[in-house]
Amino acid sequence: MDPDNPVVKLCAVGIGEELAGRRDAAAKLYQDARNSRTSDYEACIAAHYVARLQATPREALHWNSEALRFAQSANDSELLGFFPSLYLNLAKSHEDLKNLADARRFYLLAEEAAGILPDGEDGEYSATVKRGIRNGLERVAGAGEAAEAQHA
Repeated sequence: MDPDNPVVKLCAVGIGEELAGRRDAAAKLYQDARNSRTSDYEACIAAHYVARLQATPREALHWNSEALRFAQSANDSELLGFFPSLYLNLAKSHEDLKNLADARRFYLLAEEAAGILPDGEDGEYSATVKRGIRNGLERVAGAGEAAEAQHA
C-alpha cells in the first residue's frame, strides 16, 4: 500500500489508536478514511479497517464483503497482496456467524491467494496471515465434509 495515500495514512494512525486501546478514536479515523475515499482502491482499504471495529459479526461481515467488492472493482495490482487478508477476514466473519462452509471456502481462497506473499523481510505480515489461515482451516476442518454429506 502507498504510505503517502491520505486514506492509508488515516488508517495507519487509526491502527495506532486501536492498539493503544482508544477504539473510539480509531473508529473515527477509519470512518474519516471512508468518507475521504476517492477510488475503489481507497474504498477497499477504508472498508477493511472499518470492519475491524464493528459491534456485531454481521456488521463485520458486511464491511469485509465491501472491502473485497471494492478490491475486485479496483482491479489494481497493488491490492493483489491484500487479497489473502481480505479473504481471511471474510472467512473469520463467516466462522463467527457459524457459516462454516462459507468460512472454509474463504479460508481456502485465502490460502490460494497467500502464495504471492513474500517470505523475506516482509515475512512478519505474511507469517501472520498464513498462520491465521492455517488456524482457521483447522477450526472449520469438518465443515466441508459436513456440507457435502448434507447434499448427498
